[in-house]
Amino acid sequence: MIYDVCIIGSGAGGAPIAYELSRAGFRVVVLEKGEYYTEDDFDKDELAVTRRDKFTPPLWEQKHIIHEYKKNGSFMRYDGEEYNWSFWNGSLVGGSSNLMSGYFHRMKPDDFRLRSVYGAIEGANVIDWAISYEELEPYYDKVEKVIGVSGQVVKHTYQEPRSSKDFPYPPLKENKVAQWFDTACFDLGYTPIPTPRAILPYNAQERNGCYYSNFCGSYGCASGAKGSARAALLQKCNAKIIANAFVYKLQSDAKRVTKAYYYSRYGLSHSIEAKMFVVAAQPIESVRLLLNSKNKHYPNGLANSSGELGKNLIFSAGGSGSGRFVFEKLSKKQQKELMEIGVFFNRSLQEWYEYQHNGTTRKGGTIDFLFEHQNIISRVNSEIYDDEGRLIWGEALEKKIYKNITQSRVLTFEVFNDWLPTDLCSIGVDESVQDKFGVNVGLINLYGHPHDLEVGEFLAQKAVGVLEKMGAVDISYSISSAPSPNLVAGGCRFGYDAKTSVLDKNCKAHDVENLYVSDASFMPTGGSVPYTWTIYANSFRVADVIKKELAKEEI
Repeated sequence: MIYDVCIIGSGAGGAPIAYELSRAGFRVVVLEKGEYYTEDDFDKDELAVTRRDKFTPPLWEQKHIIHEYKKNGSFMRYDGEEYNWSFWNGSLVGGSSNLMSGYFHRMKPDDFRLRSVYGAIEGANVIDWAISYEELEPYYDKVEKVIGVSGQVVKHTYQEPRSSKDFPYPPLKENKVAQWFDTACFDLGYTPIPTPRAILPYNAQERNGCYYSNFCGSYGCASGAKGSARAALLQKCNAKIIANAFVYKLQSDAKRVTKAYYYSRYGLSHSIEAKMFVVAAQPIESVRLLLNSKNKHYPNGLANSSGELGKNLIFSAGGSGSGRFVFEKLSKKQQKELMEIGVFFNRSLQEWYEYQHNGTTRKGGTIDFLFEHQNIISRVNSEIYDDEGRLIWGEALEKKIYKNITQSRVLTFEVFNDWLPTDLCSIGVDESVQDKFGVNVGLINLYGHPHDLEVGEFLAQKAVGVLEKMGAVDISYSISSAPSPNLVAGGCRFGYDAKTSVLDKNCKAHDVENLYVSDASFMPTGGSVPYTWTIYANSFRVADVIKKELAKEEI
């Protein structure tokens, strides 16, 4: 059978295309490397998720090789298995969208023209996007409705233009401490924003509403309320989904991809023929696949005549911090409000999405505030040291755990700012190391531009000021150049010039007539927000393009 479209990867970059094209009557097949889990398979097993990596491959089977570059160009080499370090961020149908917290912020208009608005930065490869915010806005709006985004639009300085007045679903239930935050922000002259979430507050769209377990990040949603690519799209479409299908090569002639080859769970090789091929395996694996698909027509990797394939890998820069609210500083009423179980603390600040620095306008970012994760293992692990940093145990540890778990609560924050693309941050393949199938593994070259740290530090100090105003104690934060493995983009940059980009403005390879890349690989810069909403929106946009191309072929 020859399919109309073969999609490699089933996350936020691939699922919208499967959803749109299969519902339009096209024959669509999705090849997903991981298992097909559903709501019945998800639970709150902290050991399985945080200690045994239930949803990612074991590193003795499928590792990454990592080079961490220094400013002088030297690097440290890490074997992923030896150092327990990888960039697998979810290997299952629906991808890592199953495991997200669902914080959904749109990019701003100026994020699409970063070079034009803020200028060049030495040592960074900053360019404008090949599309504008206005072109992507209808698809942001579509994601709100189809995926299901809850929230409340609040007018603030950097509020982006919207075609819908408000979100289609009201905000999720909130802890009273969110009101403390609002009061502190108003006193400081800031505008607090109810954080939009890709979580349904009540039953809708053939899915159950949220039951407020607070096990969102890193955990699959057992209710279906979270807008994962699987729950919101794949379970509602007519695409054929083949799980445990690791695509290791795309066969092509000089102009077109002809087959996708994949290994099954048992190591047997199979192939799929299609008119169109869409790669959406997440940036590292998408680039790895294209590089491993080299042939006589593409000796440096499929769709790599520009030599740009794998370059300008980006993550989300920033870091995190926290402060603790203790009973000793609270009234009885406040103590009760603080310890209310389940409901969320959904607040963000974009007060400094742009700010002044030494007389120039600098791009800033987003700060999301949230309660510490409900996972008891991580909460207890944070209590094993005394105030001087010495390890404690026995009765002293027991008392500290009991007091801090029952008579205090930690409010955390996450800083999101641009990770600037550079020559030293890229994706390749390591010719000397293979996975369990004998395929060369991904080589990840890491480097963070110093500018990223300066912006992150500025934002973190602003977050600390809010926690201090709220009365928190034990405030701390960390801003570093360590990349977040669940926020990865770049490697197949899109653009107008085939000599300097891999994809055109519609995410079709310049070199190959029937090959699209629709995960975050296309992004030249990432904005100062989590990427998922933008990936979803762009994938719906690409789906419209492919529909038109397929319609032409049928005429």
